Amino acid sequence: MIHVLAVITTKPGLRAEVLALFHANMPAVHAEAGCIEYGPVVDAPNSPAKYGDDTFVVVEKWESADHLKAHAASPHMAAYGAKTKEMLASREIHIMVGG
Repeated sequence: MIHVLAVITTKPGLRAEVLALFHANMPAVHAEAGCIEYGPVVDAPNSPAKYGDDTFVVVEKWESADHLKAHAASPHMAAYGAKTKEMLASREIHIMVGG
């Protein structure tokens, strides 16, 4: 199994707009072969460390590296990326395996 943590930071004040586009794209991702989990999370109010108001983390689980590769190359991800590209300040993708 492949785990992905994608730390997405939007330009100031744009997180809600990017999350709306993200949520609209989620059904297409959930329908992909090999998708086990895919969704955004934000800081809990009582978190001792915070990413901040402009950041969310996408928590993903994929059956294999090939499934993740197909996800990254999918047309709906290209469309989502084109819609959000100018709204992002940074994007860090961490691909991980069980330790």
